[in-house]
Amino acid sequence: MSLVLPLRKAVRPVPAARTFATSSVSEKQRLVILGSGWGGYELARKVNKSQYDVTMVSPNTYFAFTTAVGTLEYRCALEPVRRFGDKITSYQAWADAIDLKHKKITCMPATAGAPVAAGTTGAQSPDGAFTVASFPGTKPFELKYDKLVVAVGAYSQTFNTPGVKEYAHFLKDVKDARRIRTRIMDCFSQASQPTLTDVERKNLLHFVVVGGGPTGIEFAAELHDLIRSDLTRFFPSLAPMARITIYDVAPTILAAFDEGLVEYAEKKFAREGVEIRNNRHVTSVNETSLEIEEEGNVPFGMLVWSTGLSPNPLISTLTDLKQDPKSKSLMVDNYFKTSWADGGINHDVFAIGDNAMLESGKLPATAQVANQEAKHLAKVLNNAVLDRAPPKEFEFKNAGIMTYVGSWEALFDRSGASEGPKMTEAGRVAWLLWRSAYWSQSLSLRNKAQLAFYWFLNWIFGRDVSRF
Repeated sequence: MSLVLPLRKAVRPVPAARTFATSSVSEKQRLVILGSGWGGYELARKVNKSQYDVTMVSPNTYFAFTTAVGTLEYRCALEPVRRFGDKITSYQAWADAIDLKHKKITCMPATAGAPVAAGTTGAQSPDGAFTVASFPGTKPFELKYDKLVVAVGAYSQTFNTPGVKEYAHFLKDVKDARRIRTRIMDCFSQASQPTLTDVERKNLLHFVVVGGGPTGIEFAAELHDLIRSDLTRFFPSLAPMARITIYDVAPTILAAFDEGLVEYAEKKFAREGVEIRNNRHVTSVNETSLEIEEEGNVPFGMLVWSTGLSPNPLISTLTDLKQDPKSKSLMVDNYFKTSWADGGINHDVFAIGDNAMLESGKLPATAQVANQEAKHLAKVLNNAVLDRAPPKEFEFKNAGIMTYVGSWEALFDRSGASEGPKMTEAGRVAWLLWRSAYWSQSLSLRNKAQLAFYWFLNWIFGRDVSRF
C-alpha cells in the first residue's frame, strides 16, 4: 500500500510557501494524486494523461509491490514513479495540509538534506536524513488542483504500546525490509563474538514477530528459510541457536483463512520449530526485550511488528470531510467521491486504498482492493473528462487470499472468491500459484525478467547475505 511518512512541521520561522500551478498552457484539468502505492500508482497508469494534467506527490520515488527480506534484490520489487516521463509531474514530498475551500495542497519536500541539531524541528526524509528550510529545494510549496485523489495509505498500528515505535521493525516498505535484513545479519555477527555466553547468544538470535496475519506469517516463513538454507552455511554453530516466535492477541493465526489451511500452517510451523503463541498481550517493548502480560519479560535480538493499520495523520486534518468514526478513514461512495461532514458530495476530492472506506461496506486492507479501486476510479475520471456516462458502481471482485509458509509451500484460499472456482489448496501446488501471482503483480517486463533471474540465481547459489 502507499506510504506517506508522519507529518512534520517546518523550521520556524516558516518561509512563505511557493505556489505551483500544475496545469500547462492547455486547458487540461489539474489532477493531483497523493501517494504512489497500489492505489495511487495504478491510477497514474490508467488515467487518461492526454486529458488530465497529472501530478503525483509522494515521499517515495517508486512503487513497491512487495517488501523483500533477503529473498530478492530490492530493485526487483520497485517501479519508478518517473517512468511516465513528461506525461506526469512528480514531486518527492509530503502533503502536509489540504485547503479544500481554495483547492490548494501544502507540500514539504522529502528529499534528503542534512542532520540538524538536537531539538530542531524539521522534516525527516525516507532514509532518515532531515530536510530544513535553510537548504535550497527544501522550502514548502503549494499545488493547485481541479481534481484530487487521496491515496496516502495508512501506518502500522501500534495500539500506543510503549516502545514499539522506538525499538520494533515494521513491514510497510522496501526501506523497512533493508533495515530488517541488516539487523538479522548484525544479530548473527554479534552473536559470533567470543565474549558472549551461550545464553546471550540465544537471546540475540531470538527473532520475535508480533502479529499472526498473512504479512507476519509470511515474514516468519521467509526468515526460517533464510536461516535454514543460507545462514546455516555461514554460521554453522549459531544457526541451531536461532529461534522464531510468533505472538498474536487472537486465539488463532490467519483469521481470514479457511480453518483447514490454518491447521496446516500451525502443524508445519510446529515441525519446523517456529513457535506460535496465541492469546498474548504485549504491554511494552524496550531495546532488547518485550513485556508480555501472560509471560513476563521475553528477550529478543529483533522484533518485527505487524498488527494491522492505523490512520494516516493527513486524514485527521481533513475535518471538513466525512470520516468513519472508528477507523477515521474518509467515507466515499461507490464512485470514490468524498462527502462533506455537514452533508453533500464533494465532486472534486476522491479517496481510494487504506485511507478510504466505502459507505456500502468495509473492504479488507489488501493490495487487490486498492488496485481494483484505482482501476475503477480511472474509468470514472476518464469518462467524466470526456463527458461520457459514468461506469457502473464499483463492486469488489475477491480473487482469494494466499500466503507463504516456508520450504516452497504456501496456502491458497479461494473459498470466498467472487468468481470462478471456490477452492482451497496447501503445499507445493499452492506455492506455484502463490509464485505465479507474485510474478504477475510486477508491472513491467523488466521487473518480471529480474524476478525470474533472481529466483533462479537464489535457487542455484543461495541468497546473498552481504551486509552493506
